[in-house]
Amino acid sequence: MPRTTLDAPPGTPDTDASLSHGLKQRHLSMIALGGVIGAGLFVGSGAGIAAAGPSIVIAYAVSGLLVMLVMRMLGEMSAAYPSSGSFSAHAERAIGPWAGFTAGWSFWVLLCTAVGLEGIGAAKIVTGWLPGTPEWAWVALFMVVFCVANLAAVKNFGEFEFWFAALKVGAISLFLVLGLLAIAGVLPGTDSPGTANLTDFLPNGGEGLVIGLLASVFAYGGLETVTIAAAESDNPVQGVARSVRTAMWRIALFYIGSMAVIVTLVPWDSKEVVEKGPYVAALDHLGIPGAAQLMNVVVLVALLSAMNANIYGASRIGYSLVQRGQGPKGLGKVSGGVPRVAVLASSVFGFVCVLLSYWRPDDVFPWLLNMIGAVILVVWIFIAVSQLRLRRRVEREAPEKLVVRMWLFPALTWVALAGMAGIFVLMAREPDTRVQLYSTGAMTVALAAVGYARQKARATRD
Repeated sequence: MPRTTLDAPPGTPDTDASLSHGLKQRHLSMIALGGVIGAGLFVGSGAGIAAAGPSIVIAYAVSGLLVMLVMRMLGEMSAAYPSSGSFSAHAERAIGPWAGFTAGWSFWVLLCTAVGLEGIGAAKIVTGWLPGTPEWAWVALFMVVFCVANLAAVKNFGEFEFWFAALKVGAISLFLVLGLLAIAGVLPGTDSPGTANLTDFLPNGGEGLVIGLLASVFAYGGLETVTIAAAESDNPVQGVARSVRTAMWRIALFYIGSMAVIVTLVPWDSKEVVEKGPYVAALDHLGIPGAAQLMNVVVLVALLSAMNANIYGASRIGYSLVQRGQGPKGLGKVSGGVPRVAVLASSVFGFVCVLLSYWRPDDVFPWLLNMIGAVILVVWIFIAVSQLRLRRRVEREAPEKLVVRMWLFPALTWVALAGMAGIFVLMAREPDTRVQLYSTGAMTVALAAVGYARQKARATRD
């Protein structure tokens, strides 16, 4: 039965009491800044440009607006009730234990699988530099490095992310500066393209825009990490509030801005956009020597950053679930302020995904990828519904906790939910995404059924 107060689940007055608070404000600030720049921006945006053409800017703007609304809702709840369980803990408080169970474990599977995928991507880059070396060995090395770093102390995660984020922000900022100078015609050795590459704005019609929109939605990865990490900082409320309030300009600058620069500089139908990646294609167009290798380094950093962040996020989500009685107790053991068993379990699951990509590349591995294909949308729906229900309770019982407020509540929350429903409809129309939608739906229903059965069993015992 849904909870009717703002209390935490019985028996767990503070689910994060055993965790250390080793993250500093500079860590949180850079995690928030760099977390926006995910591997999906560098790796996956080429296919979106090829489908949508210059209208990819509209696709990223629409999906970016949706992400801003989601982050605002999540920020409101996380500032009021900081928790390493983030949206999972909020869903449990707002809707019921089954919702927290479903949102939490589906996201855990997503993060662990993503760790493996990012490891494979990083290994491919390194083996391109060092041909003949086995990919799996590089994946194992990366996994061990980040697993050990996360096992030692949370500040290690923070330091890795601080420097990874600094490199990503520096690289994409330099790209934007060079691109704008070239567009203005003041970069030495280049002529301004003007609007020549923008005349065919919607080359593949509405269908191309839809494909670009779907590609852009799933490129926004890593934004949730800061609300998970904030629970292990000295001032979680301030950290969440500051991160959420700056999310708008970060998304507008790094995602929408860079897409606008790319499609202005490079013809959308250039084969290099997909083969080399849009950022490399743009830098090559400017005649910058070593552009391909430079961007490969940046992409490698983005992938390694995502691996580190996802091992951390999965371990904290798993830990929070166990502390709330939603998983095997062994995962909740804390040593030195770190849930080390959860870190190990998350890393091992990720490496198993890597092994499946080699052992069962035609059946089990694709099934796993399809199963996590739309998890982020399921999580966003839980966030929106939780915020709808929690906002009124917080206003009634603890209005001083509303440090961050959702804009135009409840109208924009409903707009966000309508947008998510619209994306589900678009996914069902496209053959490439339909199977992802159905596979994720099956996993969500199965987890919800298990979670509801556990909830009923607990209510019977109580």
